[in-house]
Amino acid sequence: MSKKYWIYDFTIGRLGIAVEGEFLKRIFFSEYPIKGYIEEETDFIKNVSIILEEYLIGKRYEFDIPLALDGTNFQKAVWKALTEIPYGETRSYLEVASIIGNPKAVRAVGLANNRNPIAIIVPCHRVIGKNGKLVGYAGGLQMKEDLLKLELANK
Repeated sequence: MSKKYWIYDFTIGRLGIAVEGEFLKRIFFSEYPIKGYIEEETDFIKNVSIILEEYLIGKRYEFDIPLALDGTNFQKAVWKALTEIPYGETRSYLEVASIIGNPKAVRAVGLANNRNPIAIIVPCHRVIGKNGKLVGYAGGLQMKEDLLKLELANK
């Protein structure tokens, strides 16, 4: 399967979309080429960009994009739990750890969240500190805050 990516300008900034065939592999914030991927816009990548744009303008609340997530079983469990956090809601790292049946794995949940390869679609921005504060986000805390505000406004 061919690995391709393309970078788009969205209202929240530049995002890269990387695919392998008809599976989404990554949404990323950097503008750098991805090793092993060809810079080429495909129809599938365009469709993913349209879906992202619909989300960013408040017209989409769920995603139905085929994903190819590479990670450990633990990471995949965390990422699955993230996809189950409803639009416009948040969960703490402790709550996510409890959801996956491992309430003592708060730090490990944080690390898995940090390694989430598909930002926004796998909504790691919906995970906050147990005190309700925004913590860590690859796109920056301002982007995390903007995504959460967008969801609250359109809930």
